[in-house]
Amino acid sequence: MRLVTRGDLDGLTCSVLITSVEKVDAIELVHPQELTDGRFEVRDGDVLANLPFHPGCSIWFDHHELVDANPRPEAAFQGRYGLAPSTARLVHDYYCERKGWRLFERYGELVAGTDRLDSANLTRRDVLDPQRVILLGFTIDSRTGLGGFRDYFLFLGMALRSMPLDEVLRSPQVTERVAKMKEADEEFRRALLASSHVDGNVVVTDFRGLSPIPVGNRFLVYTLFPEATVSVRLQWGPRRDVVMATVGHNIFERSSWSDVGHTMALFGGGGHRGAGSCPLPPDDGDATLRRLVSELKRQG
Repeated sequence: MRLVTRGDLDGLTCSVLITSVEKVDAIELVHPQELTDGRFEVRDGDVLANLPFHPGCSIWFDHHELVDANPRPEAAFQGRYGLAPSTARLVHDYYCERKGWRLFERYGELVAGTDRLDSANLTRRDVLDPQRVILLGFTIDSRTGLGGFRDYFLFLGMALRSMPLDEVLRSPQVTERVAKMKEADEEFRRALLASSHVDGNVVVTDFRGLSPIPVGNRFLVYTLFPEATVSVRLQWGPRRDVVMATVGHNIFERSSWSDVGHTMALFGGGGHRGAGSCPLPPDDGDATLRRLVSELKRQG
């Protein structure tokens, strides 16, 4: 059995819970766009967590809003789908209902922190001075830019199953990443200020001309541009064959009523109401960006 999940804190917590109760032989980290584009082969027996549904899987967990482009499972599928703070919460409740509510008791802080980070239910202090599970989540967020992603994800999965959270947070692998984040904080702030502009209610950060992109917290932009209700971040994909646009609501100023996931679907991407991403073709990325920003401004 393979576990196929997204490489973020929600995917990590899903993997810790699922591998505690299922016989998982391998873990694959996949971006949702790879499923949307058909670039990842889903096999019979796979468990999909924190990713769009695929008819080839055997068990599916996800908490993101479905858009028109998403395939739908049969009514009696194995797993759970629903609107929740995190997919990990759905995994937690699904297995606890079957095996007892104390099943994942030792992971209570991990699941609660995952709920908060994945739903962006954060305070300014969480962004400026993150602690414990929130801090751990930023060290594994690919958008933070720390690199060494897959090995670190697998290390954390094993560590969280075998050690208390306090020991994991003190491990050299984690403390090294935390130190890099703190060291690069000022450089990332300068890069955000230099590469960003506000257009109406939208702050656009264009990192296409910056290599490498400094390590930094993806929510910091909202502390620097508090007047914006929506953010757009542009950067090259791994093979520089596409520009990825990542869009999100300001987590401290929640007046925007735009449905980001629906908007991203219009541009060939996906997500949920508060955040999502889509690819921009390199040859006319600026024209597509203008249309995207206009749509976000129109929605407010």
